[in-house]
Amino acid sequence: TITGATTLNKDTHANTVVVLDSATARIITLPASTGKGDWYEIFVATTVSGGNHVIACSTGTTNSFLGGVSISTDIGGVTFLANAADDTVTMNGSTTGGLAGSWVRFTDVISGTWKVEGFLVSTGGEADPFSAAV
Repeated sequence: TITGATTLNKDTHANTVVVLDSATARIITLPASTGKGDWYEIFVATTVSGGNHVIACSTGTTNSFLGGVSISTDIGGVTFLANAADDTVTMNGSTTGGLAGSWVRFTDVISGTWKVEGFLVSTGGEADPFSAAV
């Protein structure tokens, strides 16, 4: 369970589910992608209501995401794909996900590239959770 700003590491967080069980915003930094196949899954157990949960590639790297996530408030839902330079997922507890039950998995597939997949539970009109912010 994440209790504050956290940089994920292979020994503690790889190939397991990391739980966000706080309504207060958390910032999670992924390690540098090396192509070793490890995965890091983030599961939201408590809806974020104070700020944004942010998951980002480590600064000082050229890491980015390939893949996408589905996001839905109802049976319709939409899928958002990460653009070539996207390196950040922001869940705001509303339109970009972050409600309890949201999850995102990052797999270290290629040096510099994370495969991203997941399902984000949202309210209101679904919005793109991806950005190039790092």
